[in-house]
Amino acid sequence: MTLYIGREASKLWKRVCAEVATEISLLAENWKYLLAGIVFQYIHGLAARGVHYIHRPGPILQDVGFLLLPELGQEKAYISETVFTVVFLSFVLWTFHPFIFKSKKVYTVLVWCRVLAFLVASQILRIITFYSTQLPGPNYHCREGSKLARLPHPDSVIEVLLINFPRGVIYGCGDLIFSSHMIFTLVFVRTYQKYGTRRFIKQFAWFIAVVQSLLIIASRKHYTVDVVVAWYTVNLVVFFVDKKLPELPDRSSGIGSLLLPLSTRDKDGRTKEENHKLLNGNSGDDWRQRVQINGKILEDGNTVHTDTTMDGA
Repeated sequence: MTLYIGREASKLWKRVCAEVATEISLLAENWKYLLAGIVFQYIHGLAARGVHYIHRPGPILQDVGFLLLPELGQEKAYISETVFTVVFLSFVLWTFHPFIFKSKKVYTVLVWCRVLAFLVASQILRIITFYSTQLPGPNYHCREGSKLARLPHPDSVIEVLLINFPRGVIYGCGDLIFSSHMIFTLVFVRTYQKYGTRRFIKQFAWFIAVVQSLLIIASRKHYTVDVVVAWYTVNLVVFFVDKKLPELPDRSSGIGSLLLPLSTRDKDGRTKEENHKLLNGNSGDDWRQRVQINGKILEDGNTVHTDTTMDGA
C-alpha cells in the first residue's frame, strides 16, 4: 500500500512539474493579454466607483421582478453573494485542476486569456450603458435616507483611485444596467459549456445561472432589466468575440509535446513522447480517450464512431 501511494505521488509530482513548465512557456508568450485583462478589471471597478459619486437616490422604479419575487431583505442579502462566490471559486479551481488530474484537454493560460477577453468586451458595454443613464438604486443601501446612497465629494484623486476596495465595490450604487455578477456567471458557464467534459455539470451550471438571476432580483441588487439585458448581451458578446479569437490548440494532437521545454531524454530516461503522455494523462492504465472536435470537448459517456473504407482492401 505504501509503495503504491509513493508511486502515485511520484507520478503526480512529475505531471505537475510538466504542467508548470508548459504553462510558464505559454505565460511568457501571452502575459501581455493577461495583464491587460487584469488591469481592466481595476478600470471597471474605478468606473463603477465613479458613477456612485453622481448617483442620486429616488423612488424605486416599477419592476415586474419585484412584484413576483419577495424581497430577501438586508438579513438574507448574503445568499446571492454566497452563490456567486461559489460559482466564481468553482470556475477558478476548474481552470487549474489539470495540474492535479489527468483529464486536461485545454491550457490554463489560454483559457484565461479567452475568459478575460469576454469579460473586457462585456464590461466596456456595461460602462457605456450605466454612464448613459443613472437609475435610482433599488438596493437597501442605495435608497433615500441611507448614508451610503450618496458619496461625498472626494478630497483627492488618490481617494478615487483607491475605490475603497472591497467595501466600495460591495456597497456601490448607480452601476445598474447591466449586472456585473451576471457577466461573470454567464462567461464562466459559457466557457465550461465549450471546454468542460461533464454533461451533468454543464446542465447544473445553467441551472445555477438562472437561480443566480432570481436571487439578484430578490435581493434587490438590480432591477429585472439589468439581469435580462445581461443574459442576451453577454451571450452575444461571447458568441461574436469567440469567432474572432484563435481556437485553443487540441492537446490530443501532440501540440503539448512541442511546448514542453524538454530534451530528447530527461534524467529519468523518459522520451518526450512519454512525458507528453504523462502530461495529458494518457498513461498505460488509462484506456479511455476523450475526443476534441472543432474546439469542443465531448462529454463523458459519448463516443465517436468513424467508418473508414479503403479501395482495394
